[in-house]
Amino acid sequence: MKTQKAIKDRRSIKYFDADHQMTAEEIDELLSLAALSPTAFNVQHWRFVVVDDPELRKAIRAYSWDQAQVTDASLLLVLCADLKAWEKQPERYWAKADKEVSEFMLPAIKAYYSTKTRVQRDEAMRSCGIAAQTIMLAAKAMGYDSCPMDGFDFNRVAQLIRLPQDHIISMFITVGKATKKPWPRPGQLPLEELVIKNQFNPRSPKPQSEVKAEPVTEVIAEPTPEVSDEVVAEVKPKAKAKAKPKAKAKAKPKAKPKPKAEDDA
Repeated sequence: MKTQKAIKDRRSIKYFDADHQMTAEEIDELLSLAALSPTAFNVQHWRFVVVDDPELRKAIRAYSWDQAQVTDASLLLVLCADLKAWEKQPERYWAKADKEVSEFMLPAIKAYYSTKTRVQRDEAMRSCGIAAQTIMLAAKAMGYDSCPMDGFDFNRVAQLIRLPQDHIISMFITVGKATKKPWPRPGQLPLEELVIKNQFNPRSPKPQSEVKAEPVTEVIAEPTPEVSDEVVAEVKPKAKAKAKPKAKAKAKPKAKPKPKAEDDA
């Protein structure tokens, strides 16, 4: 299948043939293609969790709004990323490069990622997005359908797959044989609205350089500690402190009005 056709034919499928099974060779081929996706500095920080345990799939489905594709698809992938891959034996990423190249890249990796938690997260999410599209297009070329998913409880799923503390979940991808045709594409915006040549319209809102940047608080979802469903934490609202009555200010004696100056004085 040509790349153009795979792009046009790929749709997000919700209903899969629960009886169809992908072969181990097909799964290996699909993930081998995914592993060729680009990453900044070639750190390859995506991690593909293949969930093939039926009971685990049921548990994940319970925290995925009961979406049928979680259990019915032939393949359920949890796309994760290792936020600290950049510092874990980075020489591996440039082992086959010329010496001068690797000697340049290794310090550059450290300079780019070190102490920059937001950069680590942003690059991980970008890389997972690229890999996800590779998986979906490759699946289509192999005769399979797919669906990207983020409709699930990230913290609960993190617990179920025992996600390491320095990893993050990006999304699910389900792959299999569709049992229902997707509805027609609901509405594609025209290129005139999507494509900007050189610069945005000067009459549009102020460019970023002229807008005062607000401080950004980064939030990275981490696995929450397991809590029994039978344990209910009772949180009582704090009582509002009674406001102390304000002391009445002493009235200042009124100043005697000064005599008006006569107009002809």
